Amino acid sequence: MGQDELISIITPMYNSEKWITETIECVLKQSYSNFEMIIVDDCSSDKSFFIAQSFANRDKRIKCYQLKKNSGAGIARNYALAKAKGKFIAYLDADDIWAFEKLEYQVQFMKDNNYAFTCTDYEKIDKNGNSLNKVIRMPKKITYNYYLRNTIIQTVGVMINKEMVGIEILAMENLRRRQDAALWCKLLKNGFSCYGIPKVLSYYRVVPNSLSSNKWKAMKGTWYLYRNIENLSFIKSCYCFVGYAYHAIKKRIYKRKNKENYRG
Repeated sequence: MGQDELISIITPMYNSEKWITETIECVLKQSYSNFEMIIVDDCSSDKSFFIAQSFANRDKRIKCYQLKKNSGAGIARNYALAKAKGKFIAYLDADDIWAFEKLEYQVQFMKDNNYAFTCTDYEKIDKNGNSLNKVIRMPKKITYNYYLRNTIIQTVGVMINKEMVGIEILAMENLRRRQDAALWCKLLKNGFSCYGIPKVLSYYRVVPNSLSSNKWKAMKGTWYLYRNIENLSFIKSCYCFVGYAYHAIKKRIYKRKNKENYRG
């Protein structure tokens, strides 16, 4: 396939010196080479910015910036978005990784089907990059009401056609948590359904003390999304939360069965 469309990769970074090298290298190894990777450091106190800048010094497709004060992932992504020149926007946090064909496969899928918003299947890995034996399969189509009851879209697998959606919609809210989920809700409410790509092309790293590693924090964050961001009524919030809890339990049972089958 041709590689005439520029893809802008948005990467917020904060104290990610343990993983940023692997993250950047997975981008440099992509089969699709027409990209720009915009890394925005959120005032890291470790060597993250130095490491990322060393890559930028060697490859002009890597671009590094640093915020003046710690502002959160949403603000860092918005800063990168303002710099983005690509037709397509892909999100890759500083501790996540992609399969080598991710960009090529996903952009072709979107062009073939004229989709504006897609997400790949993804697998969860631990802090050392080992599989947690948990693959998340995307539904064929995700609507707003479906997403409220199953918050399955993961940033690492998302790609958006900026020209179809409009850059003004892509700005994230100034929130310390759930800013990505709020953006997916905004896109879905504006009629841009998310289409799933049935192929594991993305790997989401679960690190200690993260939202994904703390189920209580995840539940509180989801309730906050319903009540404070989407402004759902108490009754509808309860209805959606039951669906969210059901899918969360279903995923845990699926993971347990996979482990048992693997051991067997």
